Amino acid sequence: MYEKKHQKLAPVSVFYGRMMRSVVFASVILGICLLIGILGYHYTADIAWIDSLHNASMILSGMGPVVEIKTTAGKLFSSFYALFSGVVFITNIGIILAPAAHRLFHKLHVGED
Repeated sequence: MYEKKHQKLAPVSVFYGRMMRSVVFASVILGICLLIGILGYHYTADIAWIDSLHNASMILSGMGPVVEIKTTAGKLFSSFYALFSGVVFITNIGIILAPAAHRLFHKLHVGED
């Protein structure tokens, strides 16, 4: 996918394309995870659609819950979704930063030989 250690550094336009693909891929992952949260909160905690969106968005972004959950199924879902969201958040940061980190490390190694 990326150039090898001994290859020439990719042009800036290629780098921008990689960054754009990473951001789009991370956004798709985020959208799918948000949909999981919306559906989960709506069906397990009996929360209205807009409140499910609000709560899932806040949990996924790391801000915390905003709606009080009263059902056992809702509380279980909320617990697992919070753990899942933490992993998704860290994964998305890695996906977005991967092309920039690769370019930086590749630039540091170009011309070493």
